[in-house]
Amino acid sequence: MTVAQPVVGPLTRAAIFLTLRCPSIPDGRAALRALCGDLPAMVRGVGFREPEGTLSCVVGFGSTVWEPLFGAPRPAELHPFAEIRAEGRHAVATPGDVFFHLRADRLDLCFELESQILSSLGSAVVATDEVQGFRYFDNRDLLGFVDGTENPQGSAAGAAVLIGEEDPAFAGGTYVTVQKYLHDLSGWNALPTEQQERIVGRQKLSDIELTESAKPGYAHNALTKIVENGAEVQILRDSMPFGSPAKGEFGTYFIGYSRTPRTTERMLQNMFVGNPPGQYDRLLDFSRPVTGSLFFVPSATFLEHAGSTSS
Repeated sequence: MTVAQPVVGPLTRAAIFLTLRCPSIPDGRAALRALCGDLPAMVRGVGFREPEGTLSCVVGFGSTVWEPLFGAPRPAELHPFAEIRAEGRHAVATPGDVFFHLRADRLDLCFELESQILSSLGSAVVATDEVQGFRYFDNRDLLGFVDGTENPQGSAAGAAVLIGEEDPAFAGGTYVTVQKYLHDLSGWNALPTEQQERIVGRQKLSDIELTESAKPGYAHNALTKIVENGAEVQILRDSMPFGSPAKGEFGTYFIGYSRTPRTTERMLQNMFVGNPPGQYDRLLDFSRPVTGSLFFVPSATFLEHAGSTSS
């Protein structure tokens, strides 16, 4: 029986999003494959210190590193992140070979697990981006709106993000798209609440979605709603705020798991180009991505096998 990684789970109060590069796959291959097998024990060892801390870790791999690390076959839709440019709006593509999503209700648990992961990998990897996320009040982002309201729940979450018979060699896996957005909070907070609500497509205080008659076509939740054959195609978001008031840095780390990367790519195309073209997501007037990567998250069963054949 194929067992998935802990992609579907409860929201936590803290997270670390870690992106790594592998400067030399021939030299680092053994360490990376060994970690695939060792990771569950690491999570159990750190998590045992605080059983109620709900520590978990998901690991994904980028397009360029897949064959050198695991050989053939490769996941059917794994490819580099698709960069988008449209009238000054830019969804950047940034390099990344391995990605870790560490989650817990305490940041110290994430910190300790990250330390052990990096110590295990040693010179096999170089960190290119690390973000420490936190849950902000009642699950709001720094723009003041609740984030992730439309996530699928229960069994629907697994059905939305976990691969099935469409790619049987990688059943139980999923794709994850990540972007680090920086916000112009001064500009955003200068807007009247009613205008903010029209941009997001929701009421700020109650989180109730605006009616179709009140929601403009450029609203964020209008452009990111993907419908195929009369049904909405969902992804699973676990985005988190991050920032430093002392540095004047405020942002949201977007992370979206999906059964196919085409769903998230269509959302981003609608946001940056517009649907129709020119009717773009007005959030982008106040928020810009500074990273963008796509990874494949194999099943826990796949990782276990890779770890057992690491030599």
